[in-house]
Amino acid sequence: MSAPTVKVGNYELGGTHTVFIIAEAGVNHNGDIELAKELIRKAKQSGADCVKFQTFKAEQVVSAGAPKASYQLESTDPGESQIDMLRALELKEEDYPELLRTSEEEDILFLSTPYNFEDADFLDGLGVAAFKIASGQLIEHSFLEHVAKKGKPVILSTGMGTLKEVEEAIQVIYKAGNDKIIVLQCTTNYPSPIEETNLRAMVTMREKCGVLIGYSDHTSGNTASIAAVSLGACLIEKHFTMDKGLPGPDQATSADPGEFSELVRLIRETEKCLGTPHKKPSPQEMKNIQGMRRSLAASRDISAGTIINWDNVTFKRPATGIPGNQSHMALGRKARRDIAADTLITPDMIE
Repeated sequence: MSAPTVKVGNYELGGTHTVFIIAEAGVNHNGDIELAKELIRKAKQSGADCVKFQTFKAEQVVSAGAPKASYQLESTDPGESQIDMLRALELKEEDYPELLRTSEEEDILFLSTPYNFEDADFLDGLGVAAFKIASGQLIEHSFLEHVAKKGKPVILSTGMGTLKEVEEAIQVIYKAGNDKIIVLQCTTNYPSPIEETNLRAMVTMREKCGVLIGYSDHTSGNTASIAAVSLGACLIEKHFTMDKGLPGPDQATSADPGEFSELVRLIRETEKCLGTPHKKPSPQEMKNIQGMRRSLAASRDISAGTIINWDNVTFKRPATGIPGNQSHMALGRKARRDIAADTLITPDMIE
């Protein structure tokens, strides 16, 4: 199955269009609007097409007694509750117009992940071009329906999900009247070990579900993203930070500006390598055909009237005589004239 292209802002995703690259700023602003604005500027300088944040209210995401995830315990104060950690990572509603202005000034698309109905309504009111749904919300069908009904593209992460759960989520979005879906393979761990990337599952989702596919990369290197592009990902998302040493649950496992710039460079190089589905010589190869291919040539002196066969001919460069795939034109026929050894054989030499 194949999927049509999907437009996100001014970007067309899928088909032969370039890979859409998201710098996932997430909560790496630590609640500081100035740091958030600097993340936007650096994401643009690093080559990202889009910078994405997270829109939530801590009390609506976790219960008061919710423990931190294991990766959060490793990167933040284990004595701090998850809800207290998240409270410090919220952006205020009044911050968003300023972030949108900064994004417009930098000419980079602004997106944010909503976690609740109210968050989605708020972002919709701001005029965001699409909705990115976090892996944790994959099975929250009522939330998916609410977001899908807004008619904007839905970028759906699938960490922790089974194929059945992915298929069910896609059907919920379809039934809400929305077919603008990009499904992302994702491994919900920070950092994610490379051996758990499972990019073939991304391909399976494209084939089974008929949707555009992408990859949300939580590994510590670039290999997985490059492999995903090679397998047909139209979108790559990677966590982005100003400084891996900053406090916060995601900073240490995010790419800094230098690392993100290198990822973008590698993705764009990979796209050039992939080329088109058509097998044909490149312009540079066309220049080399004559010098690199071979023609039928006399391996010894051939007298006029002699039958040409593999006892007296071979192949030699350049390709200015009878080409290899037309050797039948000469084999078994008589030489029209004497042919000296090492001479390329041309049709006029054959009876």
